[in-house]
Amino acid sequence: MKIAIATEQENLNSQINQTFGRAPLFLIYNTEDKTSTFIKNEAMNAAGGAGIKASQFLVDQDIDSVICFRLGENAVKVLSGANINLYSAQANKSIQENIELLLNDKLEALVDIHSGYHHG
Repeated sequence: MKIAIATEQENLNSQINQTFGRAPLFLIYNTEDKTSTFIKNEAMNAAGGAGIKASQFLVDQDIDSVICFRLGENAVKVLSGANINLYSAQANKSIQENIELLLNDKLEALVDIHSGYHHG
């Protein structure tokens, strides 16, 4: 399984970024070989639609799950349309701790969906 998590630092002990689409980096964690790959989020500085663009980028990375605090409804449509499981991150826990919680079936499904931050 490949898990995607938004972060600011290339470190499994860091915190999950509060903003999904505008996070500087994504961690792609592969549970099969226990590898961590940090990838720059090209959508971070998008004028609009950062969540959608970030979501499509993760779909293209062939991920299975996302751990985050909240998502916009358009990002959810992209991720859910690709059958990606969405999990609610636990605050005050590191990326590594959230991964372990997921692997032990202790993370809840994501329910914090907002209408998005639309400009115009």
